[in-house]
Amino acid sequence: MLFTLTPLPPDVDLETHAVLRKVASAHRFLAELKGVAATIPNESILINTLALQEAKDSSAVENIITTHDDLFRAELFTDTITSPATKEVQRYASALKKGFALVRQQKLLTLRHILVIQQELEQNNAGFRRLPGTTLRNGQTGTVVYTPPQEADQIASLMANLEQFINDDTLLDADPLVKMAVVHYQFESIHPFYDGNGRTGRIINMLYLVQKDLLHLPILYMSRYIIQHKSGYYERLQAVRDQQDWEGWLLYMLDGVEQTARQTIVLVQAIRNLMQQYKHALRKELPKIYSQDLLNNLFRHPYTKIDFLMDDLHVTRLTATRYLELLSEQGFVHKQKIGRSNYYINQPLMQLFTEVSNSLPDSSAPLIKTTSES
Repeated sequence: MLFTLTPLPPDVDLETHAVLRKVASAHRFLAELKGVAATIPNESILINTLALQEAKDSSAVENIITTHDDLFRAELFTDTITSPATKEVQRYASALKKGFALVRQQKLLTLRHILVIQQELEQNNAGFRRLPGTTLRNGQTGTVVYTPPQEADQIASLMANLEQFINDDTLLDADPLVKMAVVHYQFESIHPFYDGNGRTGRIINMLYLVQKDLLHLPILYMSRYIIQHKSGYYERLQAVRDQQDWEGWLLYMLDGVEQTARQTIVLVQAIRNLMQQYKHALRKELPKIYSQDLLNNLFRHPYTKIDFLMDDLHVTRLTATRYLELLSEQGFVHKQKIGRSNYYINQPLMQLFTEVSNSLPDSSAPLIKTTSES
C-alpha cells in the first residue's frame, strides 16, 4: 500500500516505557552538557569552533568532505577559498549561526527561519519544492526507497502543520526530546527542498533544543552519531513509514542525544582544561601581554592572525604583531606562512578536534540520495 504522510501529531502512544527510560537518561547528560558549556568564559569560543566541527561532520553525511586545516585557513583568508567542499561547509556553519540568532531572539522556530537556513546553505531562493519528480534512492543500487509528497500544496500544508507543531506545545503532551525526534522525522519525510534537506534538518534539531531551553547554545551536534550509525538512521526512518515503528526511531534519536551529549561534555571539559593551562602559563611566561581577551582569541580562533588580535584586543597592528611573535617564541602558537601572510595555530586545541574526528569511520557514498526527474 502506498505510504501517505499525515499531519502531526502522530495518532499513537509515543512515550512507551522504553522511550521514557531513555528520555530520562538523555536529559541527564543534556543537563550536564548545558552546565559544562556555561563554564567557558566566552560563548563565541564554543559557537565558533564546535559549529565548524559540526558543519564538517554534517556535510560529511552528504559526502561533502574537507579537512580541519582547509576550514580554519578559510576562516583566515576568505577571499582565497578554492575548494567547493570547504565553501559548502562554511555555509553550513553560517546557516547554523543565523538560525541560532533568530531563534534566540524570537523564541520561535518558524518557516521563515527554516527558509533562511536553507537559503544560506544552498545560496538560492528556490524555496519549497513546487515540481513533482523528487524521490529518495538507495545510493548504491539506485532503487527508490521513499517518495516524499509531490504536490506543492501538500508540501506547503504539511510544513505549516510542522511549524505549528514546533511552536505550540498543546498539540502533543510529550517530552521535548520525543517531540524533537518527531519533528526531525516529519521534516525529513516531507523533504520540502530540492536540496539541503538533511543538513537543514540537523540544524533544526539543535535550534529546537535551544528554543525549549534544554541548551543555551547550539552545541549538541548529532552528525557524528549519524555517520557512525548511518544505515540505522535511514532504516529507522523508513520503519516509521512502513510499520509505524515510532519506538525504534525514538530510541535511535534519544540514544543519539545521550551519546552526543556525553562526547561533547568530554570535549568541552578538555577545552576548558586547556584554557586553564594556557591561562596559568601565559601569566607566568608572558605576564605583560596576558589578558582574558587574548586567551579568548586563541581559543575562539584556533587559527588566528594579526587582524583578529587587532579586532578582539583593540590594539594596533604593531602591538598585535609583537604579541603573536612572543606567543610563537614561547610555543603557545605555531607560526605558519601562506603567500605573504602569517597565521598562528593553537596546536593543542587543534589536536583535540583532530582526535574527535579520528574516532569517526571513513565516510563513503551516501546510502540515500535525492533525485529529481523532470
